[in-house]
Amino acid sequence: MSTATKRPAAAVIGVGPGLGAALARRFAERYAVAIVARDAAKLTRLAEEIRAAGGHAAPIAANVAQAEEIDRLFGEIRRELGDPEVLIYNAAMRPFGRLMETRPSTFENAWRVNAFGAFLCAQQAVPAMLAAGRGAILFTGATAGARPYPTSAAFGPAKFAMRGLAQVMARDLGPRGVHVAYVNIDGAIDMPFIRERFPDLKDEDLLRPAAIAEAYWYLAHQEPSCWTQELDVRPFKEKF
Repeated sequence: MSTATKRPAAAVIGVGPGLGAALARRFAERYAVAIVARDAAKLTRLAEEIRAAGGHAAPIAANVAQAEEIDRLFGEIRRELGDPEVLIYNAAMRPFGRLMETRPSTFENAWRVNAFGAFLCAQQAVPAMLAAGRGAILFTGATAGARPYPTSAAFGPAKFAMRGLAQVMARDLGPRGVHVAYVNIDGAIDMPFIRERFPDLKDEDLLRPAAIAEAYWYLAHQEPSCWTQELDVRPFKEKF
């Protein structure tokens, strides 16, 4: 627990203008939140917004595709806030391309950001959770982790790997008090990039970031007798 705020700590890894920011805002209502991404300036602005609303946020810039960066990152989180009781891995790299259009470096980078980073962050967070006998680890998945498109030659395998990691961890850690869940974001999230790329989409076609964040909050605070290991979220108009 953070000695400065007297709040338990949470870490949101992968904070952009959509879901990551919404998760940071929601969990900052009760937790001291580490917000992590590569863009330090954007993190600082979000941290200032959270503090102005009465929360506590520690902005930490890091590239989670690199193992040494994750070592440094969690050292800073522990110094600033303490060991996180909630870890949300929301980092993603979403390249588009069919098999023969995808460079090996793109395939590797997608795997590093989506799966390898999740693995390394979990290894950093789990020991303290096991010692405490409680904790929650939530992974942000995608449609590509269940039924990828032909243009997901790099992204689909990376999300499948993350989903497999979540299942392994749930079986391993659940009986020891740590709740692990994979959230399949089955649809487009309402944020500026999506609005620009798909101008014909209407409000009801999109997932609202704040609404998704409520689903994560629910998962992180479920009673242990009815833990959810996988949760699909999608707009009511989305086909599945």
